Amino acid sequence: MENTTILREWFEVVDSEKTGNITASQLKKALAVGNLEFPISIVQQMIRMYDFDRNGTMSFDEFVALNKFLLKVQQGFSDFERDRGYLVHDDVYEALVKIGFSLDSPAFYTVCESFDQKKNGIFRLDDLISLCIFLQSARNLFNSFDTAKQGRGTLDLNQFVYCSE
Repeated sequence: MENTTILREWFEVVDSEKTGNITASQLKKALAVGNLEFPISIVQQMIRMYDFDRNGTMSFDEFVALNKFLLKVQQGFSDFERDRGYLVHDDVYEALVKIGFSLDSPAFYTVCESFDQKKNGIFRLDDLISLCIFLQSARNLFNSFDTAKQGRGTLDLNQFVYCSE
């Protein structure tokens, strides 16, 4: 069975109301079945990240895009967890680079501090996924201000206020 066929079947089970879209609460329940527990705020962020039509829900195509992202993060986690079931800071850095996020040391340690839920230097898969969702969302927002695609953006006060929301 092809991967998209499996995803389609899973999506249709989750789309219990048969609307062709799933809500954040439906996605949260589905992720929990796969032992991925996230606060609803993170699940909503997942939807916003891939809500290409901006309707507040996730269509099948958007779900496929999210799945691709999650698989990439899971692969990065698997490559560096060394059968421990978690990553330490050095592993997180290497996993982020593999996933496609290159941060300097101050930015890296700042986000690690924010996403290390138990403040013990240990990142489980859901911690890494949450961190990557934040970084991808930040990248998406930054890219909208980096019109010259040079890795730099300029914000006026209104744009800054919008970003901080």
